[in-house]
Amino acid sequence: MRYPEGLTSEFGHGENAAAELADVRDASAGMEEAKGARIAIVGAGPGGLAAALLLAKQGAHVTIYEKDGVVGGRTRTVTAPGGYKFDIGPTFFLYPRILAEIFEACGERLADHVDLVRLDPQYHVVFEGGGDIKATPDIARMAAEIATIAPDDARNVARFMEENRKKLELFRPILEQPFGSPLDVIAPSMLQALPMMRPFSSVDGDLRRYFKDPRVRLAFSFQTKYLGMSPFQCPSLFTILSFLEYEHGVFHPMGGCGAVSEAMAKLCEKMGVTIALDTPVDEILYEGDKAVGVLVNGERKAADAVVVNGDFAHAARRLIPEAHRPRWPDKKLDRARISCSTFMLYLGLEGDLGDLEHHTILLSDDYKNNIEEISSCRLPTKPSFYVQHAARTDPTMAPAGHSSLYVLVPVPNLRSGTDWAREAPAFRAKVLDRLKVLGLTDIESRIRYERMITPSGWEDEYAVNEGATFNLAHDLGQMLYFRPHNRFGKGVYLVGGGTHPGSGLPVIYEGARITTKLVLDDLAAARARPGRSLFRRAATAPAGA
Repeated sequence: MRYPEGLTSEFGHGENAAAELADVRDASAGMEEAKGARIAIVGAGPGGLAAALLLAKQGAHVTIYEKDGVVGGRTRTVTAPGGYKFDIGPTFFLYPRILAEIFEACGERLADHVDLVRLDPQYHVVFEGGGDIKATPDIARMAAEIATIAPDDARNVARFMEENRKKLELFRPILEQPFGSPLDVIAPSMLQALPMMRPFSSVDGDLRRYFKDPRVRLAFSFQTKYLGMSPFQCPSLFTILSFLEYEHGVFHPMGGCGAVSEAMAKLCEKMGVTIALDTPVDEILYEGDKAVGVLVNGERKAADAVVVNGDFAHAARRLIPEAHRPRWPDKKLDRARISCSTFMLYLGLEGDLGDLEHHTILLSDDYKNNIEEISSCRLPTKPSFYVQHAARTDPTMAPAGHSSLYVLVPVPNLRSGTDWAREAPAFRAKVLDRLKVLGLTDIESRIRYERMITPSGWEDEYAVNEGATFNLAHDLGQMLYFRPHNRFGKGVYLVGGGTHPGSGLPVIYEGARITTKLVLDDLAAARARPGRSLFRRAATAPAGA
């Protein structure tokens, strides 16, 4: 199922969608324009690309410095020898409404740039202890699926949807605003949303109000792994993750998730953004307590604002001197709570994969113990895992007569001390053996291409701090005001999963909108300050300065 011409009605809220997009255009038009300002963005991941689009629309001269030779960060799609294609990180697109609004703010339609296919079933959840659910956005059919394993719980699916719809509406204003002051935590929007957020309950605990069968609760809570967290610890707010999937759909971008990043980059270039690939930033430059540019290959590049789009802890240590991050010194980064990691296999296989769905999740028959092992820094003895069989939907993802299989296994981050050089071969064998539970009994003999990424690989190859694939944990002590702020210092701003609102593509795009508004507000305030010319330094700096 592809989204139709009416993208706004598909991803807005029914008849209010057009009005909501008009509000976005009006807000954009009302911002103080940034004509003449130089903006340096470090990293061409989803947040950096989104910020570049919005800033360029306001007349800023934007340069993105990307250390790799391609855009997208981990939201990229690679073509391996033999013609197999793999998403490196995210494998589906959720809640495209926010990105559609960003494209709309730039005078474009997302549907003209990316072909998104809505999946039904969204994924196949297999319980090793018995039973399965082919999750569908058709709520009546979803209730019928649940009824096959838990008839009493099936009656509560509609109530879950209704209450989480209200929860999302209450929480949306919170997701759309910055948290730069402790007073923001007691703002009216927060106080209004607090009763439905149930801050001292976990996702699993909140789901007990609807579903008695633990398998059904897992079907509506495994999504906390998108944040690298346990459903038994993750705050109950995040029941909205599964709600979003059923309410707004799970989508496959044709060509892989990298197609979205590439479309954003093309639109950036159309709007005059310079994207400098293979160009790492050495450090952020300061005069006094204000950032004034970046150092690139030994050259000073002047900037009126620097936007950092990278793994937070890694980028902070490497780019921002400790004196300029008093709320996040090295000692705090060392003890910050971080997500789990992932063990990855990207397999190019000869032959097809039978009835394997596009997305399949296998949940171990002792899932809670599985999670506790990971939380206790031990490799899971009987891993749960996720597999993507993208060629089922998209024939461009594998050559004819072949399949591309993406395998993700949650594992401890590098704080566990696991020696992956020693453990990887045995763990790989265990994962391949576990695939047999899904009927994939002859995988090893059919492998024609293979790539493995361990937590060490995430750190070494992709600059992921301590291999924590999903960044800082999303517990109450590291959310909202307590997360690294979007305005990180004078002239320095953050986008990406390590800042407010948090991880996940739609949330990162929303964070880019928050950050962009802060940048524009600060540029406007500096320009209006008596006796000051915001652009004097940038305008008079020598070429390449």
